[in-house]
Amino acid sequence: MPFTIQRVQYFYTTIKDQPGEAYKLLNMLADMGINQLAFSAVPIGPNSTQLAIFPEDPLKLIHEAGLAAMVIDGPHHALLVQGDDELGALAQLHQQLFEADVNVYAASGVTDGQGSFGYLIYVKEDDYDRAAQTLGV
Repeated sequence: MPFTIQRVQYFYTTIKDQPGEAYKLLNMLADMGINQLAFSAVPIGPNSTQLAIFPEDPLKLIHEAGLAAMVIDGPHHALLVQGDDELGALAQLHQQLFEADVNVYAASGVTDGQGSFGYLIYVKEDDYDRAAQTLGV
């Protein structure tokens, strides 16, 4: 099963939960030259949304966010898995982590519909290095 796993850093920012706010942030990041490896948005409360930004260059995001007075929380750490979509691919990863006594506290993924997938694995900071080593990163 060909796939790659890399350590990634991500940052949170919170926006108002209303039309156009995610667009404004994504457009601002593009104008800053921030290339993203992944992105997610999750509602938190009735009027806010928390965005997770996974920049290709975390130091550039930190620098540009500071210049723009953008409030970000991070860096936090995750593992980004990308590869060929195959039945049981995610189960194998989770089995390895389970056998190493690493708890996956959150995950999200998607296939491209053409045989490839991307998957984010979130573990506690105390388990991060062990999780990465377990998965050969």
